[in-house]
Amino acid sequence: MVHVLSSRILLRPTDPERSRAFYGEQLGLAVYREFGTGPERGTVYFLGGGFLEVSGRSETPPAPATRLWLQVDDVTAARDELKAKGVEIVRPPVEEPWGLVEMWIADPDGTPIVLVEVPADHPMRYRPGI
Repeated sequence: MVHVLSSRILLRPTDPERSRAFYGEQLGLAVYREFGTGPERGTVYFLGGGFLEVSGRSETPPAPATRLWLQVDDVTAARDELKAKGVEIVRPPVEEPWGLVEMWIADPDGTPIVLVEVPADHPMRYRPGI
């Protein structure tokens, strides 16, 4: 078995400054570390149990299959905070048939980001008899 010490998602945005403004200022992710210099320098953000690295530059946006899944305590509060910061809400909070509350936004390159609230009584948190 591979012993994973940490995990990281790597994004190569088409406009690194715009993406850093989105993830750092609008989404409010805390910076773990920065490296390099200039407009294509790297910035690594905390993502709960992992990291998001925004570094380098790509001529094309990430593949359509790329998605970020971020769990939050309160998706409605997150919606209000993000709207106040000018983030477009692609899909408002909805309780899904599987019991999670999901809201969709997108980064400046169109990468879909789902913000998920796991209710206290959801099986992902609550397992009676255990």
